[in-house]
Amino acid sequence: MELYNVLLVDDEADVLFAMKKKIDWEALGFCLAGTAENGQEALEMTEQLHIDVVMTDIKMPYMDGLTLCRKLKENYRNMKVIIYSGFDDFEYAREAVHLEAEEYLLKPISAGDMREVFSRVKKKLDQEYNEYRNLNRLSEYYQKSLPSMQGQLVMGILEGRISGEKARSMLEMYELNLDSPYYMVAAIYGETNSRGNSDDPMQLLPLPLKDMVQDYLKEKMRFFCTVFLDQVYVVFFLENKEEGDKVLYHLDQVCKIGCRVLKAVVTAAVGKVCTMDTIHTSFEESMDAMEYRTILGGGQVLYINDIEPCAKENVVVTEYDFRQLVHAVKVGRRDEISEAIQKLMEGIRRENITPGQYELLFMELLSELVKVGRSYKLSPSQIFGTQEGSWYDLYRTVPVDDLEKWLEEVCTNLRRTLHHERKDSTARLTEQARAYIKEHYQENDLSAESLCRYLNVSPAYFSTIFKKEVGMSFVAYLTNVRLEHAVELLRTTEDKTYIIAAQVGYTEPNYFSYVFKKQYGISPSRYRAAMFEQKP
Repeated sequence: MELYNVLLVDDEADVLFAMKKKIDWEALGFCLAGTAENGQEALEMTEQLHIDVVMTDIKMPYMDGLTLCRKLKENYRNMKVIIYSGFDDFEYAREAVHLEAEEYLLKPISAGDMREVFSRVKKKLDQEYNEYRNLNRLSEYYQKSLPSMQGQLVMGILEGRISGEKARSMLEMYELNLDSPYYMVAAIYGETNSRGNSDDPMQLLPLPLKDMVQDYLKEKMRFFCTVFLDQVYVVFFLENKEEGDKVLYHLDQVCKIGCRVLKAVVTAAVGKVCTMDTIHTSFEESMDAMEYRTILGGGQVLYINDIEPCAKENVVVTEYDFRQLVHAVKVGRRDEISEAIQKLMEGIRRENITPGQYELLFMELLSELVKVGRSYKLSPSQIFGTQEGSWYDLYRTVPVDDLEKWLEEVCTNLRRTLHHERKDSTARLTEQARAYIKEHYQENDLSAESLCRYLNVSPAYFSTIFKKEVGMSFVAYLTNVRLEHAVELLRTTEDKTYIIAAQVGYTEPNYFSYVFKKQYGISPSRYRAAMFEQKP
């Protein structure tokens, strides 16, 4: 049986001991994960432990139970909090309800009270977890979400973000069959004269437009249709290239029906006939064609082959091929780099590439690789190595026959350099954090959030990196730094404990003494006395 983790919080050790022994935690489905003597300590413990339930007293030093409950609910919405108090005060109970505490108990608390409360909490946790895990519910939710997920997958394929084996496996998982000899991609956009009126139902025009497209095409052609942002996208499945004319005819009908039925100006922009390997190109062409809507007017079919008949005939390598290579260099394996280069070279070998085309292609490659290097502040010489002349004259020294070998060497070295830079970056980030803590540990409001603002990184990323590099959390490290300086001040000065507490970042002298004793097993004053006793 899976046990839920409980944290008990009370400033009285006797009460904590009694509550620990009062009930059989495991029999009720709980595991006592730890105890804390105040709200501040409990908050720090919840950052390190996977706590499901916190049971806390209200009256405690440093941070009371109500403040703890508020902070826990802010950071962990699903955590259950049980509050108890020795005061029969309506304001306490009202505040506990306002903070969404699960239960509010009055001392003295009997074993029976605790069993009843934790039984109710367990029932609620079971219900919540079962809702997440319920296979029937998950299956029902999956089936409802499947059309949306299929649409997102197809858009990922069209945009070139998902390809190869990943695309094939996801298509199978999402129960989507896109197999066809040829394809055409169309973007359909509708607009009305009432644009900008938030009360106008035509603001939702893409949805009825999609329904209309599906109703018209469903018995005429095989297709997949989805809505993305303000446009409807249609992927047509063709048995042969000649069916492209049929696509254009049907889209023309769609534009006319949209005008008549939806009272909207409907424009269809279409890319060329393609295969699965180049479907992203047809998608990009449809986007290019749609840009001509403002020049040529809407309410018609804009076919890229009519508008730009020669624009892409000599395209040897697509933007998609460049993206694949860049992705492999940045986060891929070495074999993925080789695969991306091989695909890029296949495009070059298919064409009789002219010197001018090769120069343009090479400059695009250099530009993409320089962009990658620039994000890590690498110079061109660090990317391409040292050579005579300017780096953008490289194409003169790397003929087409040597391009594959040159790319393998440059991209593999760049991948290795980026890996080392990332490793160095995490080390630098950690050192910057250590230095900042060393300089600002005396500030009582120093927190992970303020440090992350200084470092310009997210708290989640920083916490993961810092703990991995240092071996402890930010809170634990800051506490160690403060207490080490406190020990030094106790040894070298005669300042009072409350002054030393303020000097190392603690506004509450009592809390400073509590943390110090917990770390060293003795209070600050006794620690100082013991040091003087040891002096000859």
